[in-house]
Amino acid sequence: MYRSALLSILLVLILSPLLGLAPAQSERRFGGTIPAPEFPPGLDWLNVSAPLSFAQLRGKIVLLDFWTYGCINCLHVIPELKLLEEKYADELVVIGVHSGKFDTERNTDNIRSIIERYELEHPVVNDSEFAIWWSYRVRAWPSFVLIDPEGLVIGVHSGEGIYELFDQVIGGAVAEFDALGLIDRTRVRFDLVQSADTPLRFPGKVLADPEGDRLFIADSNHNRLVVASLNGRVLDVIGSGVQGLEDGPFETAQFFRPQGMSLVGGDTLYVADTENHAIRRVNLAARTVETVAGTGKQVYQIRPFGPGLTTGLNSPWDVVYLGGTLYIAMAGQHQLWAFEPDTGTVRRYAGSGREELVDGPIGTAGMNQPSGLATDGVQLFVADSEASAIRVAGTEGVARLDTIVGTGLFDFGDIDGQGDAVRLQHPLGIEFVGGLLYVADTYNNKIKGIDPATRESRTLFGTGESGWQDGRAFEARFDEPGGLSFADDRLYIADTNNHVIRVASLATGEVTTFPIDDPAGLLVGRAEAAFADRVVRLEPVVVGAGEGTLALTITLPENHRFNDLAPFSISWSGEAVEFAEPEVSIVEPTFPLEVPVRISAAAEVVRGDLVIYYCSYDAVKLCLIDQVTLEVPLEVVPEGGAAGEIEYRVVMPEGL
Repeated sequence: MYRSALLSILLVLILSPLLGLAPAQSERRFGGTIPAPEFPPGLDWLNVSAPLSFAQLRGKIVLLDFWTYGCINCLHVIPELKLLEEKYADELVVIGVHSGKFDTERNTDNIRSIIERYELEHPVVNDSEFAIWWSYRVRAWPSFVLIDPEGLVIGVHSGEGIYELFDQVIGGAVAEFDALGLIDRTRVRFDLVQSADTPLRFPGKVLADPEGDRLFIADSNHNRLVVASLNGRVLDVIGSGVQGLEDGPFETAQFFRPQGMSLVGGDTLYVADTENHAIRRVNLAARTVETVAGTGKQVYQIRPFGPGLTTGLNSPWDVVYLGGTLYIAMAGQHQLWAFEPDTGTVRRYAGSGREELVDGPIGTAGMNQPSGLATDGVQLFVADSEASAIRVAGTEGVARLDTIVGTGLFDFGDIDGQGDAVRLQHPLGIEFVGGLLYVADTYNNKIKGIDPATRESRTLFGTGESGWQDGRAFEARFDEPGGLSFADDRLYIADTNNHVIRVASLATGEVTTFPIDDPAGLLVGRAEAAFADRVVRLEPVVVGAGEGTLALTITLPENHRFNDLAPFSISWSGEAVEFAEPEVSIVEPTFPLEVPVRISAAAEVVRGDLVIYYCSYDAVKLCLIDQVTLEVPLEVVPEGGAAGEIEYRVVMPEGL
């Protein structure tokens, strides 16, 4: 479906009859010869305050990017587009034309989430009915149309690996049109989608460890891993949160949107570091991270094996350890690969590399963006996402790759049943428990159970409507769940677009939201640095020397409440001030909060380091954090016990 770089920039004389337009006369080397079809009215636009037109964009080189957000090839070009936008910031405008393949990809709110997730800073138009797609005769995702400063089409291209080609053509067009005085370097004003930070940000995968009472969370858009107990207490954070590829101690190691994980022997955690195109190994005892495979560069690998550290990988999305081998769902390669820890080598395991739903011997069978792995101890089960299929690959004897459910790249939906009648929609997560496959049917916002023997599928949790709602199995709502793991009769679910982990009880059928209890402030930084960036100095408070109380009141923005899943915490300090409880962590606090203190006559200032989690009543999934140090000057009077009121009003981040 997604063509690789087979088409170069076409001559306009070839493009012209395809568009059904008469060519204009031009002898410019980098100029177009046919007018670009205008954007149809009535479409939803994102990252701009109003729809754009080519008349508004005169003087700019325009690059149309036709994409759909579940397409791994489309995601691969995002870094290349960002490089072009940075290099030609004054001359180029990139416009994402989102022509969604799957039903859920045509929803504007879902596109808004993906804009946040991949930090897109150019306009995106929701071409849900393919009106723009057909006007340019596009045939594949991703495809690109380049338009000159006079609104004429220069040419088209399909596939990945676009930077060098477009750099050459855009650079030539800039020079040519600049010499004619036709380049307008006035910056186009964008109105970017705002992102509110949350304790977790687009968590992609989870891994439960019942023996160690641990839950490993791929906090993908915070570029780190979070380690919590199975009851929600944050134990550790792996990675600095800085986007990059850096080995070393937990505090300084760097990841780039990590996804799947696999635990070996209790102290070794393997990680699919997806956008670093690498496999990382975490030593949980020594608290260190090292790269064991991948170069940090995305490579469509023709060579089927090689040393791990010198062999380029291609968007590894999940990993599972079986029989001394780490198997890798190589989404960008449409294959399964294997890493051998004993030798440090990687090799292709299954899949021809052609994107197709074809069963057969593992070397020749076709796969479609595999993104989830599970095992029964003998076989591998695969969430073959773009074909909306669940596959099984043998690891013994004459191994084969076969399809359990799913019939083709464009055969998707939400249909329970048996065999070829079953329809899923872009499943990303899979887990094997007690003879049953649990599947995160991502774009259907459901968790399904599939019997690999009978090929029967049934919905277990979720209404199918996107949202964040706990409750009984068929009342619960998810928003594109991407991963799941089992422990102690419970499924832990990475509810990606809700930025939370959900817990589904197999015994009771209840779905709850996993509490994040972070009394040490590990998710917001080390204790010494967590509050260094923002200090608010309040009005002086008159207090009496001696024993008494300080009363703290916090007022939230209108129509907001304290997050009942994460604790409000405060750490008090102050010279010549003694606190009965210098550190407080409370879920659902009530105010005023009275703080017993002893204040001496020499006291000058009280400091409170606060972490406040709060959520909107209207948009349940919009939850925010306010991290602040309050400085309160004291005016100490000798008579009476200490008594003072401290008031702090939380202000919403600008733009929300």
